Amino acid sequence: MPGSGHPMGHAGAVGTIVYTDGACLGNPGPGGWAWAVPEGAYGSGAEPRSTNQRMEITAALEALSNLEGEVLVMSDSTYVVNCFRDRWYEGWIRRGWRNSQRQPVANQDLWMPLLQLYLARAGEITFRWVKGHGSDPMNDLVDRLAVEAATTQSGRSGQGTPENLGPADSPRRWARR
Repeated sequence: MPGSGHPMGHAGAVGTIVYTDGACLGNPGPGGWAWAVPEGAYGSGAEPRSTNQRMEITAALEALSNLEGEVLVMSDSTYVVNCFRDRWYEGWIRRGWRNSQRQPVANQDLWMPLLQLYLARAGEITFRWVKGHGSDPMNDLVDRLAVEAATTQSGRSGQGTPENLGPADSPRRWARR
């Protein structure tokens, strides 16, 4: 609720709050991604062969491509959140898209457009980590949408709460890579 300190709905100073998640049936394997604004828009999609990390990045990219203005991205992916919180991208760019071990940054094809969006909207986009698997109803919703997309290999979009969602991902079912 706005003003309650809980990141739900549209909080005036924050702008739009969006939850994102990715899922993979195997890693690599069939993947799905999803994003949802509490009581607002949502979207999901799939890739026939992907990884958990790729789907997590894609979820954030798709959300930010569909939402304007100030956005708070809530993600259970430390990979995505820490990139922005700890400004990993600054080192990647400085080193010519190489990580701290001087290896090419993984998933550059997704990081580059996400960073382009982020940097073009300087100060408008914030990332925050949320504990996954049962602690937050909106995180559970996007998890279920992402698992559904990975399983059916099709996405959906709409407004409000999606109906007929399948089960959530099991926290120990897939190794995160």
